[in-house]
Amino acid sequence: MAQSTTVGPARKDDVIQIRATAETKAILTRAASLRGQKLSEFMLESARRQAEDTILDQRVFYLSPKAHEAFLAMLDEPAQSVPELRALLTRPPAWER
Repeated sequence: MAQSTTVGPARKDDVIQIRATAETKAILTRAASLRGQKLSEFMLESARRQAEDTILDQRVFYLSPKAHEAFLAMLDEPAQSVPELRALLTRPPAWER
C-alpha cells in the first residue's frame, strides 16, 4: 500500500493566552484590521516574526586582543548628543498622532 506524501496544514493544538490593556488590544485590533486578518492571526504572525528576528539576531563575533581593547574604549567614551536622533526619539509614536 502506498503512503500519502501530501502534507496538510499543521494542526493548531496549543493555546497561548495573554492579558493586555484595552489600549494595547485596540492598537492590535486596528493593525489586524488594516491587514485584513483576525486579531489572533495578526498577533501570532507578529510574535513569530519577532521571535525569529530575535533568534537570528544572536551573533557571536570574535576580536583580536587589540580590537577588543579598542571596542571597549569606544564603549567607555561618553555618548555624543545628536539633535536629529533626540528629536526622533522624543516625538510621539505614529499611532498616537
